Amino acid sequence: MVKTSLPREEYLISGHFACPGCGAALSMRIALKALGKKAVLSIPACCWAVIPGPFPYRNLEVPLLYTAFEVTGASVSGLSEGFKAMGEDAIVVGWAGDGGTADIGLQSLSAAVERGHDFIYVMYDNEAYMNTGIQRSSATPEYAWTTTTPVGKREFWKKGWKKDMVGIMVAHRIPYAATATPAFPEDMYRKFKKAASIKGPKFIHILSPCPPGWRFPEEKTIEVARKAVLSKVFPLYEVENGRWRVTFKPARFIPVEEYLRMQGRFRYLPEDAVRYVQETVDREWERLLRKEELSKEGPIW
Repeated sequence: MVKTSLPREEYLISGHFACPGCGAALSMRIALKALGKKAVLSIPACCWAVIPGPFPYRNLEVPLLYTAFEVTGASVSGLSEGFKAMGEDAIVVGWAGDGGTADIGLQSLSAAVERGHDFIYVMYDNEAYMNTGIQRSSATPEYAWTTTTPVGKREFWKKGWKKDMVGIMVAHRIPYAATATPAFPEDMYRKFKKAASIKGPKFIHILSPCPPGWRFPEEKTIEVARKAVLSKVFPLYEVENGRWRVTFKPARFIPVEEYLRMQGRFRYLPEDAVRYVQETVDREWERLLRKEELSKEGPIW
């Protein structure tokens, strides 16, 4: 863990079953430092359904409810209303991967935020179905290798751009949405603190590098996540009541190729594909800055 000013209290204890260098484990550690013992987790089928270990082992100092792949939104809805009825001051957190959020769980999540329940929904995004063998999801970036988008003599890599889950959630007019990554722990910590202070549905999209799935050495997780931000691939921002704000603006950007070439899943990319990705992230960054500027005049839903 990078040296930070975060609290010393730990709610993710030693002995987890995550892969070495797992971005999802690092992210949970930071999130629970912000949320504390009031957090109650609902986790569907995903890597984090395995990470705590089999009974009677545990590695979390907060309550945990396992649920089916597609129903995290329904689960956190029920938990939120149940705690409200009992007068309990709990912070209900749905913690799901990109497959269980952007694909299988999207319907129940959309319904939950439309109803306005009070919870924090986290999509820890390792950009594929990592727990079941690195199959592509709708959050897999374009050109990426996965076991269902193989790369050989023919270009069968992932086609189509990554699904914009923050944009989808903002379109529901929820009070708070944000992006985060464990490479910037203070930024993530502040966003979870803010989300916990706001009533209603909140959504946090965490980029969670996966060493075996992305094909990079396990000690490079933080470097990969940092380069995702510095290359504009994954900007850090928040949207509070329709007002967009970039929470980290690098003093110097790096070429997107520095990020892509660190990962075996992009090893085969030709130069024209790298140029296309560079042009796309540059354009999306400018769009984000325009939203931030326009937000000074009023909400942008």
